[in-house]
Amino acid sequence: MIKIKRAILKISGELFADKNNHISFEQYDIVAKQLIAIIKQTKLELAVVVGGGNIFRGRQASFFVDHTEADSMGMLSTIINGIGLREALIRNSTIDTRLMTTVNIYQFSEPYIRAKGRHHLNNHRLVIIAGGLGIPNFSTDSAVTQFADELNCNLILKASTIDGVYDSDPKINLQAKKILSLTFQQTLEQKLNVMDRTAFAICEKTKIPIFVFNIKDLHKIPQVLKGDYSFGTIITEKI
Repeated sequence: MIKIKRAILKISGELFADKNNHISFEQYDIVAKQLIAIIKQTKLELAVVVGGGNIFRGRQASFFVDHTEADSMGMLSTIINGIGLREALIRNSTIDTRLMTTVNIYQFSEPYIRAKGRHHLNNHRLVIIAGGLGIPNFSTDSAVTQFADELNCNLILKASTIDGVYDSDPKINLQAKKILSLTFQQTLEQKLNVMDRTAFAICEKTKIPIFVFNIKDLHKIPQVLKGDYSFGTIITEKI
């Protein structure tokens, strides 16, 4: 693996909820403090793509609802999370933070422009990207892989609810076996559910490695930068 100077992290919206609330400011705070600690310890140039599943998912819409409008609602939910996370980051540190959105909402954020995003990262600013790709029918998986390419990231960090990739669904099959390393080709051949097809096609083309891990292990990211992938699954062009 090459030296990781710049990475992009996908955080599911569910992380920003708790048992009683769809939006938890305490959870924004917890995530923000972990990100601050990671950056201070590693000097990593980091972009973060936030989901909005704690508030609304476009695919939750009933069959009679226009799915493109439902997807638009989902995009807006990611922006709410982006604002919440930015606030927590600014409140907890002096780390320079920027929120960029693919949807034009200039009162609350900067528009996402890849050259501007690269500029922020070059100047060691933490960049939060919300709004997905800004168009319907594309998931935040697709967004994070596209942004990884545009922002010249060395690694995609996919925070999940399980600790890596398994040969079958570990939530259903208690005998499922965890796979520590895979190639892009093996992932496709074995039809492993890592990302949606569009996202994975982008990864295969750009050859940017993907590390899948449990979001509860977010604080372990510094270990990844040292080459320790034992707490998740690393997917690369070659093993």
